Amino acid sequence: MAVARPAYYRQSVAGCMEEAIGGYGLSDRSLNAYLDRLTPHLDTLRADYANATLPLLRIAQDRDDLTAARAALDKLSHGAGMIVFFGTGGSSLGGQTLAQLAGWSIPGGAPPAQRTRPRTRFYDNLDPFTLADGLGALDLAKTRFIVTSKSGGTAETLAQVIVAISAVKDAGLEDQIPNLFLGITEPGKPGKANGLRELFSSLGVPMLDHHTGIGGRFSCLTNVGLMPAMARGLDPVAVREGADSVVQTMLMAASPADFAPALGAATAVALSKERGIRTLVMMPYNDRLSRLSAWFVQLWAESLGKNGEGTSPIAALGPLDQHSQLQLYMDGPREHYLTVLRVACAGKGGRIDPGLARRAGADFMAGRTVGDVVAAQSRAVPEALAQAGRPVRTFDVDRLDEKTLGSLLMHFMIETILAGRLLGLDPFDQPAVELAKILTRERLKAGA
Repeated sequence: MAVARPAYYRQSVAGCMEEAIGGYGLSDRSLNAYLDRLTPHLDTLRADYANATLPLLRIAQDRDDLTAARAALDKLSHGAGMIVFFGTGGSSLGGQTLAQLAGWSIPGGAPPAQRTRPRTRFYDNLDPFTLADGLGALDLAKTRFIVTSKSGGTAETLAQVIVAISAVKDAGLEDQIPNLFLGITEPGKPGKANGLRELFSSLGVPMLDHHTGIGGRFSCLTNVGLMPAMARGLDPVAVREGADSVVQTMLMAASPADFAPALGAATAVALSKERGIRTLVMMPYNDRLSRLSAWFVQLWAESLGKNGEGTSPIAALGPLDQHSQLQLYMDGPREHYLTVLRVACAGKGGRIDPGLARRAGADFMAGRTVGDVVAAQSRAVPEALAQAGRPVRTFDVDRLDEKTLGSLLMHFMIETILAGRLLGLDPFDQPAVELAKILTRERLKAGA
């Protein structure tokens, strides 16, 4: 099976094929049948690009919105010691994924230049105790809040921001509210309520427009995801250039088999339909990609879990989860499909002293680096899975930077879209979750 090779990463599905894992894998004939079925859907995406009818495919070439975002962030950051991001789901996970590239959330992981920037904090899950404790510990005069809700009506986000505004008022900073807050939400529309826009307009808080054609889990390349990236000093243009490289590969691909996201989509759907795979595991071997796994879980689950279709995504992290999940994937039910994402690290990190290694009974590590250990693990696990007849694909990255991460984000978004089309689903809606929102409002109105 040929391996599709985009510019910034290398994907291989060889570990999903019969040649590698026997009868538990896919035959070339079977996979090719699913790839053939993707041909019209790939043509549709190309037409969407040509006609500018799917904004996601064009956002990577935009620059004007970045100028406005940069200006707003620079103004907001003046005198700031902390920038807090309020938003939930797709309004937060993409930004977390990008911020983590710069070392956010990794103890001691930020390079010295990062430490001169305002710190970054995300509140994406509404918890009364966490929010109260967090706000109580902040120096509110030096804290800035960026609040994201596409519709402007997300209950969790409105609750967060209203409580934060009250805290600012209680601290005697009411006159500073326009300088402490920034909103990202859709432009106002006649006849359509937007609670966040109405609230911020009444308080004189500046706002950036949320892209009307790109929402939620697909918004990581818009100002929603790029504001946290810029707050951590990343280059938003480089992120988009990496994403655009995947789009350009799509335009040039002779067939779905030549386009990595199409190959990934066909493999996932074929394994589900032909081999009973029910669970997809995203397992990067790099701390700076752990939030990518969480972002992918929402992307895949919310896009494809419809009409009785879909497979359950699980976020994992290597080598940590070799010690917590791998037993299940190696020896449990044959319903798991792993994606192992490896970043070149051989020869990196501290060197393991030979004498101390021998005292510890670990001669096999003597003289090796920590990166050597992780590199060996990230190759041994796919080999072990293959020997156990478990499907596994790999991604290899030589350099983890903005362009690489941008290309991975675009890869997984297009892969998800194509998987949805292959399953006959609309990958962009999420109708089932609306009922819970309605019932929540009803309970609150009733005083429950």
